[in-house]
Amino acid sequence: MWGTKRRYCDGLARRDVLRIGGLGLGLSLADLLRLKAQGAVNPAGRPKSVIMVYLGGGLSHIDTYDMKPAAPAEFRGEFRPIRTQVPGLDVCELLPLQAKIADKFSVVRGVKAYSPEHSSFEQVTGAAEAWKPLRPAIGSVVSRVRGESAMPHFVNLAVTAGNVTIQHDPSYLGAIHRPFAPYDQAIMNLSLRGTPERLADRQRLLRSLDTIRRELDARGEMIAMDEYQTQAMDMIRSGAVRTAFDVKLEPDHIRARYAPAPQLLLARRLVESGVSMVTTLLTPPLPLTWDTHTDNFGTLRRALPFYDNVMYNLLTDLYDRGLDQDVLVVVWGEFGRSPRVNREGGRDHWVNTNCVLFAGGGLRMGQVVGNSGPRGVGAQLASQIGGMGQALGGEQNLSGVYSPQTIAAMIYRVLGIDPAMTLPDHAGRPVSLVDERNMIPELL
Repeated sequence: MWGTKRRYCDGLARRDVLRIGGLGLGLSLADLLRLKAQGAVNPAGRPKSVIMVYLGGGLSHIDTYDMKPAAPAEFRGEFRPIRTQVPGLDVCELLPLQAKIADKFSVVRGVKAYSPEHSSFEQVTGAAEAWKPLRPAIGSVVSRVRGESAMPHFVNLAVTAGNVTIQHDPSYLGAIHRPFAPYDQAIMNLSLRGTPERLADRQRLLRSLDTIRRELDARGEMIAMDEYQTQAMDMIRSGAVRTAFDVKLEPDHIRARYAPAPQLLLARRLVESGVSMVTTLLTPPLPLTWDTHTDNFGTLRRALPFYDNVMYNLLTDLYDRGLDQDVLVVVWGEFGRSPRVNREGGRDHWVNTNCVLFAGGGLRMGQVVGNSGPRGVGAQLASQIGGMGQALGGEQNLSGVYSPQTIAAMIYRVLGIDPAMTLPDHAGRPVSLVDERNMIPELL
């Protein structure tokens, strides 16, 4: 489904180090399950969930949700804005479906990145990859904090062999808080193969092998495996997880609606089934890309209708199912694109500002928050990042400056996790989830 290799301008196709397999006994599933509560319990009622949609390559902010029609032509580009029903929020003419449902999402402008490199680390952790210790992925924190569940708390749909992947790392939380990634073998491990008696025999064999493995495990990751295996076997017997992953159970008209991006249908099924956090990659059909260093406008003319359609379908489906209060959708890429069009008709990486789309989760929708300035330059003096200082006149953003930590703090807040919480690192030292815990008050 998502096995086509995709490369960005750095020439790398990122591959996840996790490989799921093993004895076909549920062992690999058990390695990935988060079964022990270490902090807050689930909130009363239905626990909230998050779908994070990662726009790998960096979608242009200035050609989508932060258009500058009054700027000079070399900044505003070729597209015209169209009005939405939300005052102050005009969107690109190539997003007419989203313009119709602007009351169902909010756009946060002026979100700056830490690095100009292609890396999803900031999106999945809120931190910079250079910070030590490495901060764990948000989903790994959710796995650590929330209690036992019949479903995995954290699922990554962007891990398949040969594809660009979202870089999830549980860091000091340990390998058991990695996301469950639905490789073919992992889904096979959710099946109950053979008779219950044969399965019990395999469990006895597995426990014998684990006695040896524990003696060889220098990191202590096998200490609690018996408990993990027990619930993994319960999941296999119940079939709940496998059912959630089976999109063939959806009616034909629903599957047809999601056909351009079936991973979004799977994400919806998972959160509807009780998964706490799902992350997925959304890139336009090959050879199109969000990494538009050349032919930015020609590329987006073909790619934005795809994006408009699939996001409209996801958001309206969640609302139609009454999930808008329980499920938060967060959509963003690594960074924005350079305000001035380059000589190849493209826009380059731009860390100073980006747009993030929030939808649902009980937040206040139908808003535009933040400011990137009259030409979309963003949060700092352009000259400070060695790019276009003189050309842009040293323009500054005067309000609405947010960071990836701000976005992470908002996600934690929706999930009922205090952003000020600390968790112990490998040495037992308390490390905060995020250092900057400012909220976006307009959304609360």
